[in-house]
Amino acid sequence: MRLHHVGIAVEDLEEAKARYGLLGFGVVAEGEVASQGVQVAMLKGQGEALVELLAPMGPETPVGRFLAKRGPGLHHLAFATPRIEEELARLEGEGARLLDPVPRPGFGGHRVAFLHPSFGLGVLWELVEEEGA
Repeated sequence: MRLHHVGIAVEDLEEAKARYGLLGFGVVAEGEVASQGVQVAMLKGQGEALVELLAPMGPETPVGRFLAKRGPGLHHLAFATPRIEEELARLEGEGARLLDPVPRPGFGGHRVAFLHPSFGLGVLWELVEEEGA
């Protein structure tokens, strides 16, 4: 798999976009994932990997609770795969605890699934289904 994006939890999406803009990262997509209560800005600089800025739509959302507990910063690493169900089964067989045993809709129309941070050595992992990954 290849690194698809790095997810960063932020309190103020506009401030974060401006800050990353200083490094040459521009917004390539924006929107929300209503089911997760999050506003998203996907940024791209040079190269392949993306930075995904995540701002909660309320304090009781997953990212809202993350910010309350840990503050802004690294939220997850996302890895691209063309066959998400196969990878979930393989990783579960290797001992991964699946937070999403069945892929769900994610940002940009991708199917996604998260793995518990204990398997990622303290980092939340996301699998993103993407053709040709």
